[in-house]
Amino acid sequence: MEQKQKKLLLLGGLRYLLPVIESAHKQGYYVITADYLPDNIAHKYSDEYHNISIIDKEAVLALARELEIDGIMSFAVDPGVVTAAYVQEQMGLPAFGPYESVCILQNKDKFRNFLTQHGFNVPKAKGFSTVEEAMSEAYWYPWPVIVKPTDSAGSKGVTKVDSLAQLKPALEYAFEHSLSKHVIVEEFIEKQGASSDTDSFSIDGKLKFVSFSAQRFDAEAVNPYTPSAYSWPSTMTPEEETELTFELQRLLTLLGMRTSIYNIETRIGTNGKPYIMEVSPRGGGNRLAEMLRYATGVDLITACVRAAVGDSVGDIEQKPYNGHWAEVILHADKNGIFQELILDASVVGAEVIEEDLWVKPGDHVNGFEGANDAIGTLVLKFSSEEELVRALTCQHTWLTVIVK
Repeated sequence: MEQKQKKLLLLGGLRYLLPVIESAHKQGYYVITADYLPDNIAHKYSDEYHNISIIDKEAVLALARELEIDGIMSFAVDPGVVTAAYVQEQMGLPAFGPYESVCILQNKDKFRNFLTQHGFNVPKAKGFSTVEEAMSEAYWYPWPVIVKPTDSAGSKGVTKVDSLAQLKPALEYAFEHSLSKHVIVEEFIEKQGASSDTDSFSIDGKLKFVSFSAQRFDAEAVNPYTPSAYSWPSTMTPEEETELTFELQRLLTLLGMRTSIYNIETRIGTNGKPYIMEVSPRGGGNRLAEMLRYATGVDLITACVRAAVGDSVGDIEQKPYNGHWAEVILHADKNGIFQELILDASVVGAEVIEEDLWVKPGDHVNGFEGANDAIGTLVLKFSSEEELVRALTCQHTWLTVIVK
């Protein structure tokens, strides 16, 4: 009897889904993509596309039942994660973890409260539904604070606020980028070294692969809180990484998480304490899982694709980095018309492994306000940490994006 081809429903249509679709096709799966933007690039590569809002849980559930899917995921697409978990639970499909746990992870306010209740290091924070409500409690804020939507990704709507005079515009900006019209005001944790944003993987709730990166920022960007580069290994000590791994495992156990990829943000405070800032059961944007495949040989993309439809993920195990790696997020400093990219990485001793430019001369580009404003990526390999740091701190000497 011929085996039925498994159907995988991917929520979203961003470019970051392309390696997921490629991996799914290599596994022999039938790939369906869905969102409300039919021109998104991923739909050109899937086997089938449906125009639907990925935050409408009931509509996606009805579609999933009609299509008789075998699995669903929302890789690098934050708004679809809760919907995917809901469909998994309602249809009895392979799941990241309990629906309620995913709801906690995907809401910054609920997540901070959960961390506090269970004794994790956590910044002081509170959620609000109106500007007026948030302004009325400004008396207790431990300046500086971070103001951000509880439900957005890609650093959209995020502002560091140093004083009361800056608070109202920051709140208005955060509400603009919140689908649920809910924002959080939280203590700004001054970091020691670089913060980390990278992907990890659990099987049956046990962390099998954990990574830590070094987030790098462009102080001249429209939004200086949007990462402009990532590098591996991290700037943390082995002891700090071990302590964070222990705390991450404790968190996943408390939440009853299962087999999943996770995008995880962590940092070490100047007080020496480790902080788990965000955990989402999805692959990160900015090609983080692809970078880990370059740097370690571990293929988290294929693992999460197979897990989504209930197939064995095989051996996922911790492996060391094979050198010093960096991903540079190509971006424009202002809105305008893209002219050209001028690149000479050899001057800083970098080996260009991959150059992926997503725009062509004459295309309109936006100033770098959020991850969606990226215009491409560079994958670089260095022979030493010193060369890597030098290159990433003086990008203007070897990398220029010309915009008119």
